[in-house]
Amino acid sequence: MNVLSGLIGIAVIFGIGFLMSSNRKAIKPRTILIGLLLQITFAYLAIKNEYGVKVMGTLSNFVNGLIGYANDGIMFLFGGLYTEQSGIAFVFAFQVLPLVIFFGALIAALYHLGIMQIIIRVLGGGISKLLGTSKPESLSAAANIFVGQSEAPLVVKPFLPKMTKSELFAVVTGGLASVSGSVLAGIAGMGVDLKFLLAACFMSMPSGLIMAKLFMPETDNSERTFTIDVKKNQGESVNLIEAISVGAIDGMKLAATIGAMLLAMTSLIAMLNGGLGAVGGWFGFSITLEQIFGYIFAPLALAIGVPWSEAVQAGTFIGQKIVLNEFVAYSNFAPVMGTLSEKTQVIITFALCGFANFSSIAICVGGIGSLVPERRAEIASIGLRAMFAGVLASLLSATIAGMFV
Repeated sequence: MNVLSGLIGIAVIFGIGFLMSSNRKAIKPRTILIGLLLQITFAYLAIKNEYGVKVMGTLSNFVNGLIGYANDGIMFLFGGLYTEQSGIAFVFAFQVLPLVIFFGALIAALYHLGIMQIIIRVLGGGISKLLGTSKPESLSAAANIFVGQSEAPLVVKPFLPKMTKSELFAVVTGGLASVSGSVLAGIAGMGVDLKFLLAACFMSMPSGLIMAKLFMPETDNSERTFTIDVKKNQGESVNLIEAISVGAIDGMKLAATIGAMLLAMTSLIAMLNGGLGAVGGWFGFSITLEQIFGYIFAPLALAIGVPWSEAVQAGTFIGQKIVLNEFVAYSNFAPVMGTLSEKTQVIITFALCGFANFSSIAICVGGIGSLVPERRAEIASIGLRAMFAGVLASLLSATIAGMFV
């Protein structure tokens, strides 16, 4: 039954992507089919296969170990303020946001040492050969597993001016289809299963390329013969200490942005719910923004494999992720995920794991546009389509993951 519902969900997602394609005749079956096979294989290994589950468990334990080291820094800075003895066992600002800072510094250090470039080159080169996509767009997709939508394009910055429109679309979509390592750590700090978050990030690489090439297939091959070699690039940092410092500062900016955004969004949602409650009270019923999202996106949740009894609640989180952002959605999902079935927990964890929301369009235009100013208007013109492609990429991963629960 899970497989059947998953196949229906895949058909629905591909159907939407096909209808929104800019050139249906130019779609290359190889990219779509091999990409889909890669996703199914990875989902099976990560969720169902005994040895694959052990590998994902080991990887999860490794990342949890890193989070444990971050806790040493948190304890040094805040003391026992957030411990159980203090009576406030979980405080978002003390336990989640500092993880973003730590992982920002760690990733910056790995970049300075050239380690991250090697990993990206291997993953990107492999996916390029398998899917038949160009190396620049594939390398950018691989980079999005570890860094954010604004940082990943730096890997292919020299080639952005000469990229075809399809390649540029793939770069933007890839950034929206995943979350950065720093944000992933913050989400894991809320209690969301890290194994599934890691699997979702790795699956976002082929899913982002699948949706990008479905929405905007390659029609111009004039620039697809150039090669790219990601060499060790230390950037502007003169040594490892400076790289860590810059990474920590960038992480702090991101953490502050996340905190401010969550405070504002949570408060505004409460205000809107107050207004909706007052209006509903006049007619003898109560209604909230979450309920509205739930009913609107319930059919979509049902299509990707969520049981109908939980579709409205799942639709609430999907709607929050698309209209607001992934952190708001996860912060509301985490406290109640234990009340949901295992399948729904897995599907929603995967479905929310991406930057694809309306506010991220502006981030992409500003971030990538600053790297290639002459194409900023072009990036803005494809931003909305790329967001929808990113949403479908996450939903595709969620649908496939649900097949193996």
